[in-house]
Parts: sequence; structure tokens; C-alpha cells
Amino acid sequence: MRTDKMLFFTLLMTGLSACDKKETPAAKGTFGYDLEFLKAKDSVIVLKSTDGNGQVIVSPKYQAKVFTSTADGLAGKSFGWIKYETFDAKTPDAHMNAYGGEDRLWLGPEGGRFSLFFKPGTKMEFDNWHTPPAIDNESWDLVSSTDKKVSLTKNTSMQNYAGTALTIKLQRDIEILEPADVKQLLGIDLGAGVKSVAFSTANTITNAGTAAWDKTSGAPCLWNLDMFTPSPKTVIVVPYQQSAAGKIATTNYFGEIPKDRIAYKNGVLLFKADGKSRGKLGIPPNRAKNMAGSYDAADQVLTITLFDLDSKADYLNQEWKPDTEPFTGDAVNAYNDGPLANGSQMGPFYEIESVSPAAFLKPGESLSHRHSVFHFTGDKDALDKIALKTLGISLTDITTTFK
Repeated sequence: MRTDKMLFFTLLMTGLSACDKKETPAAKGTFGYDLEFLKAKDSVIVLKSTDGNGQVIVSPKYQAKVFTSTADGLAGKSFGWIKYETFDAKTPDAHMNAYGGEDRLWLGPEGGRFSLFFKPGTKMEFDNWHTPPAIDNESWDLVSSTDKKVSLTKNTSMQNYAGTALTIKLQRDIEILEPADVKQLLGIDLGAGVKSVAFSTANTITNAGTAAWDKTSGAPCLWNLDMFTPSPKTVIVVPYQQSAAGKIATTNYFGEIPKDRIAYKNGVLLFKADGKSRGKLGIPPNRAKNMAGSYDAADQVLTITLFDLDSKADYLNQEWKPDTEPFTGDAVNAYNDGPLANGSQMGPFYEIESVSPAAFLKPGESLSHRHSVFHFTGDKDALDKIALKTLGISLTDITTTFK
């Protein structure tokens, strides 16, 4: 009897001791940290690969964003950039609410005579620049979700700079990809020492109004922007068509990019993305390829983006100039964040972006744009093979360009 009482007492104390122990909070920078943070803000949806290591966070409340992903479960690196402070702002920012997001959907054009960000007749300067609420701070409707795929929609209306009223339906179908999908889409074999996560977004815009969108009234476009956390050793990699005519890239969106931050090597543009110097570039559709990426040598993370591209279509000019030709824009963009003239900074982060052609749609018609993101981490030799196969450049050439 005494032995039974002692055993009971021991088990009781062990249980109480276990209850007293607090779980160690996830470290900042991990997927687990970002998941717990976002769970407190929204009923987020987590997509998981079959083995559970690849995971993706999607948010209905925050504009159907893919906030971040990981290739190694809760303790793995969180690949997306999130601006935590924005979530606690007492009032929305009048210009843009920068929550971040590894893949967020915007609409274009940002500038030009058919801009969606400036009211008719206003001067195209920052004080008058306002992001449409549907892609800035309004929630989306959840249509369906599983642990592999989620579908979300948003109905909205807005007026462009030309005064045209646009009635729009948007839809986002986001799906996590398995290794077999990655192999098929990129034509690669994952080495044994490589961990990966990948997802695909199918983005659709529908003319829900009663008038056609054309070159007179103006037409919007779909715009995928991927925001990632930089390191001092991150380089954006943008392959381009060498044989095409015309300029390779627009490099002066926010002032000319310094020459020690951009390079061209055998059909590949390299852009230093350390989050320390603000600059943006764009590749016109006849020069672009349907792929771009980055390599972070500090953390050995290779990122690939794959997207739809129509080299003969009309792409919208995003420049803040109402008198520019509106249908001569870029199909692929890349951005490196840095301090503004007053010393303030939104990030640091860097972006890889793709846009759809102008959506010349009759009432009831739709246009879709697919954009997929792949992350690979692990054995450097295996990553090198993937970089050569997809981006057409070795990791050595990437990492030695800006030394």
C-alpha cells in the first residue's frame, strides 16, 4: 500500500511539474514564429506538403496573401518578409499598408494615363498616391480550402486616372506543390541533400461591369510581387533574351541603379539585393524570359519564380508619368529596398515581380496569370546544378559578381 501511495505521489508531482513548464517560444526568423504571430491576427490557412516539411501560410483577411513558407517545418527558416509593426497600427496608412508577404497580388498600372493609384487630374507624386483598398487593407472571401489548396475571391470597383469606372472580380487559387510537380515544372532532379518548398498561384481578373476595357478606356493588369528578407550576400538573378532587339532593362525607376549593383553575364542580369540601396529594374516582354530568381549565399537559399509570359502582348507602363505611352511596360520587375532621402525605410526587403498583359476584356470575360515560387536549401553542389538548369548561371558566378 505504501509503495502504491509513493508511486501515485511521484506521478502527481511529475504531472504538475510538466504543467508548470512553459513551451519555449519559436525563434524569430523561423516559420513557427511567423505562424504564431499571424494566427493571432487572422484565421490563416496552412498548406502542407505530404511529408509535412514544406508549409505555406495563406491569409484571407490580409488580401489573400501568401505570407511566408518553409522547407523544414516549424523550426525551418521563414522565407517571406513580414513587417510586424504594420499589424498594430491604430489607423490604416493612407498610401499603402505594408504587411509584407511572400506573394501578394496587386493590380496595375500604378502610374500612367490609366493609373489605378491616382485620382483623375491629380499630380503623380507621393502625396496623391493611394493603393486600391481591395489589394491593400480589405479582407477577401474564402471560397474553399484543404491542406493542399485554397481559393479566395474579391469583388471591387475603382476609377482609373482616365475617369473610367472599373467593376472587377478577382480570384486567387493557391496550391502547394509536391516534389514531383517541381521536377515536372522546372525539369530538375532534387538531390538527396536538398530541402524544398514550392507553391503555385493562379490569379484571375474578370470584367464584372457593363463596358469593355480597351485602349481608349484603359485596362488593368494582374501583378504578383514576392517580398523576401535580404542578406548581405543576396543577389537577384533575371535571365533575358540575348537575341531580341531593344534595351535589356529599365534601370532608372527610382533613379539610376549604381553600376556596382547591377551586372550582365551571358544573358543573365544580376542585381545586388542586400536591402541597403533603393532601386528597381524592369525587363520588357520581348527581352524577358518566364523565370527569375535569387540566391542568398549567407543562408544557402536558392529561390526560383516561374510565371506566364506573352512576349507579343501589350504590357502596361507603370511609371508615374501621365503623358507616357501606356502600353509599353515591363513584364518582369525586381526591387531592392533601401533608405529614403529622409533616412526612413520600409524594409529592408527585396522583391521579384511578374505582371500579366493588359486585360482587354469584354463584360464577363476573364484573364488569368500564373505565378509560382520555389525555394531550395541545403547541399551547395546540388543547388548549383539547379541554378545552372533553371537560371543558366552557376552559384560561383552569382556569388563572385559583386565582390
